[in-house]
Amino acid sequence: MPQLDTDVLVIGAGGAGMYAAVAAAREGARVVLADKSLVGRGGATIMAQMTVAAAVGEWQPDHWTHHFADTVEAGRGLCNERLAAILCEEAPRRIREMDSWRVGWAREDGRMRAVMAPGHRIPRCVYVDFLNTGPAVAKTLRGRVAQGAGIARVSGLPIAELVVHDRRVAGAVGINLEDGRPVGISASAVILAAGGLTRLFRRNSASANMGGDAYALALDAGAELIDMEFPQFFPIGHLAPRLVGMDPIMWDPFRYKLGGRLLNGRMEEFIETYGESDSGVYTAPRDITSYAIVKECEAGRGSPGGGAYLSFEHIPEPELRLAFGPVIDRLAKNGIDLTKRPIEVAPIAHYHMGGIRVDERMETRVEGLYAAGEAVGGANGANRLSGNAIPEAFVFGERAGRFAAERKGEARAWRSGDDARAPALVEIAHGGGGQAAGLGALLRELQALMWDDVGLLRTENGLSRALGRIREMREQDLPALAPARKAHFDPALLDWLDLRSSLAAAESVALAALNRKESRGAHQREDFVETDPAYARNQVLRLSGDGALEGGWTGIVAEPHARAPLEAAE
Repeated sequence: MPQLDTDVLVIGAGGAGMYAAVAAAREGARVVLADKSLVGRGGATIMAQMTVAAAVGEWQPDHWTHHFADTVEAGRGLCNERLAAILCEEAPRRIREMDSWRVGWAREDGRMRAVMAPGHRIPRCVYVDFLNTGPAVAKTLRGRVAQGAGIARVSGLPIAELVVHDRRVAGAVGINLEDGRPVGISASAVILAAGGLTRLFRRNSASANMGGDAYALALDAGAELIDMEFPQFFPIGHLAPRLVGMDPIMWDPFRYKLGGRLLNGRMEEFIETYGESDSGVYTAPRDITSYAIVKECEAGRGSPGGGAYLSFEHIPEPELRLAFGPVIDRLAKNGIDLTKRPIEVAPIAHYHMGGIRVDERMETRVEGLYAAGEAVGGANGANRLSGNAIPEAFVFGERAGRFAAERKGEARAWRSGDDARAPALVEIAHGGGGQAAGLGALLRELQALMWDDVGLLRTENGLSRALGRIREMREQDLPALAPARKAHFDPALLDWLDLRSSLAAAESVALAALNRKESRGAHQREDFVETDPAYARNQVLRLSGDGALEGGWTGIVAEPHARAPLEAAE
């Protein structure tokens, strides 16, 4: 087995992973930045089109405690307040650092522009361009990674297993996509920054590699997961007419910047029916908007495609063009004229609030194992505040890299020849002799199951059915579909490993949702429709000694200092 040796291994090279690599390297650590696709070209950050929440306060007085208050309110009482406070307090520093790296935040009169977004009480969301912020951020971070001394970039290296000795991480084993050979990586610290799990749902906005790898790796290594019952559904994902070459979640900035009207099938505004004042301001939180659209459809008041209408017919074309310029022409090529007819939108799986349980140093209960970005759970509670995803990547990535670098120079005891367990993962994935084509069918079944029974509206029967079938897939179907050993590399091995991770992540979501017998934020139970104060606590999942997934409960981590009287601008 080829062997790499480093101080810090970062798994996943999206926004969080690249920021972690930069932070670790500037502390003097040697870094291997590994990604299953191309470094800096995969993950969620590069796909993000919208805004970045941070209390920079250049146009209107603001303070991080105001941002914190909005984050905690959106989280429906379940935020780890210490993590949320770190996110909000450090976000302006990271935004200004990115500014010094010339990311190109939009400015007017020399000051960063800031706009309102759902769930915020004041405009604090900065951006590069309404439909280009993510690509600009990714490009800037790729440049910093390329310039960083001591960062080795390894594309095409999916990590299949972490190596842990005596509850301390010692490295990892990946699969070289070029020839299928396992590659050992010895490291003093490992950072999991491989993103979320929204690819598990039939209707999603995810890149192809958002299948839950980070969560599966963490569980298997002995770390804990938290708040896994809370995937977030973006409420106004594009539904109809057909849209080619454009992101299905592009409509949010259109709506809150220009006042897009959300209408049911009767052409009536309806969000206020569900307890939010939205008409004219268009800033209702995502969980309530998603729920309202689904319930309108359930009541027979949906649009023909099974969603709601989003209308800009009241906005003059010059205003549309002033705001979004060439995007209007791209829409026209899709046969969409916003001045003449509404489009149809519906919820789409977009983000995961839950994730790996970490402390304020981003370290798990496994010594030397850290997490960053969307892989981290806790800061968002039951519902993520709009605009918090990219600052979460920046802030948690920087902290994970900085603290992981403190372990540089610590002895790395593992070498691939010393541990039979790591190479065995390749043996596990061979020998079943099943049809590799069946892997795609099994993934599609999983996505349909998650959407139908573990999606926006949940019941005891549906969750139990889903959990039982997921476990059957893991224990029976997946082993039967393992590709037979061949003299040459079989790419189906990688699909098999991906599906193994996806099933582990899916089981954690289904089990956590079954255990939470209430409705809260993005978790909505048809059989427990009220929010129950008894469940104002976080759910923690781990593997038992025999490898079974088990759950428990823990109290909310409070941050009283952030609840002191809110100050004006810094």
